[in-house]
Amino acid sequence: MADNTLFIYITGDNGASAEGTVNGAWSAPSFQNGYPEDPEWLLEHMDDFGSAKCENHFNLAWAWALDSPFQWMKQIASHFGGTRNGVAVQWPKRIVDRGGLRSQFHHVTDIFPTLLEAAGISAPARVNGIEQMDIDGVSMLPTFASAAAPETHVTQYFEMFGNRAIYHDGWIASCFHGRLPWKRFDTVPFDGPQEKWELYDVRNDFSQGHDLAQQHPERLADLLTLFDAEARRNNVYPLKEPGSTFGPKYATPTSLGNLAKMTYTIEHQRMPERSVVNLKNCSFRITADVTVHPAGCEGVIACQGGNMAGWSLYVDARGCPVFHYNWFGHEHFVASSPVSLSGGRHTVVVDFAYDGGFGAGGDVVLTIDGAAVAHTRIEKTVPVIFSISGETFDVGLDTGAAVGPYPHIYRFTGAIHAVTLERLSEPSAEVKALLEDAEFRASLAVQ
Repeated sequence: MADNTLFIYITGDNGASAEGTVNGAWSAPSFQNGYPEDPEWLLEHMDDFGSAKCENHFNLAWAWALDSPFQWMKQIASHFGGTRNGVAVQWPKRIVDRGGLRSQFHHVTDIFPTLLEAAGISAPARVNGIEQMDIDGVSMLPTFASAAAPETHVTQYFEMFGNRAIYHDGWIASCFHGRLPWKRFDTVPFDGPQEKWELYDVRNDFSQGHDLAQQHPERLADLLTLFDAEARRNNVYPLKEPGSTFGPKYATPTSLGNLAKMTYTIEHQRMPERSVVNLKNCSFRITADVTVHPAGCEGVIACQGGNMAGWSLYVDARGCPVFHYNWFGHEHFVASSPVSLSGGRHTVVVDFAYDGGFGAGGDVVLTIDGAAVAHTRIEKTVPVIFSISGETFDVGLDTGAAVGPYPHIYRFTGAIHAVTLERLSEPSAEVKALLEDAEFRASLAVQ
């Protein structure tokens, strides 16, 4: 079976990221939420980079280095530094040229047609009653048989945030719009003096090192006409920057609408942040209905986020409930009960009274069966998002990087009947406006 299995491995989805800005980051959620870290502090903690202690992001200089020999980086779709990635293909039964190289131009849209032809099937005209769009790509199968196979993906446009290019028959015209990826909120005019179309013969200059626009003005003009036609065919216009009035609204995507209260069970694990009740910028209550074995219990009752930002309600090794709030890995606020849970059924509640505002603080009271057992002050909270890198909401364990000082997973050893999240207040109109802007900024930090 392995000999007749086709593997297509793409090394990345874009160029290296310069979104870590000039200084980089120890805690990616920190700068994604609009809290850049002090460069001196970063230098003091440089040994943490690359370890489990942080979720770091390299600075823009590394993006330049990692994208070499190409120009530019992620977000700059006009140049190969922003788009080009290596591909490795294995199919022992059909590809005998193991370790061979191919230089034909192909695009990610060619993967699907390749799989269809390899399987000997046609693309469906309708799926679940929905008429399918045309497929733009072409099959790469001819190149599997011969390094000299004719190039079949002849034309391809590129565009992102106004950075645009058109490839055709070995030549590419490229236009960097002018906004640097690490200056996310700069605005530059379209067709302004900073825009200059360049021309490259990529069959002889694969890294776009020699601009031939002055030597071949007619070819450049033809490519610009072709770009316009492709842009119109693919609904690229109007060109827009991230902050353009033509751009999309970056409202929080959610499947919950305005639902402010929801109950979860042990079956709810690995739930994306946007799919559970939002407890940011508001007062909230977390209510856990649990049963403790006569010998006691420990482990996570419920948590959200990870070691760089989030919260966790858990029972420690002493059998005592703890509420832990993690502010970007930099500050930790803990309400820890001195009283352990006895055997039997209990209700453990976290009540958070919010000060109001954007990412502000508040007071936490931890209760067991209606009796207050611990209190702490949370000086500041995460306003926008705990994680863009896969941390989730979990009941009964912590599937990601631990929010608090407990072992990985830390499965609850008692029984969890229900965990209810309830938002007790709503952000003001002013805070909602700040949130829309902040969510937009966070989205740009990970484009």
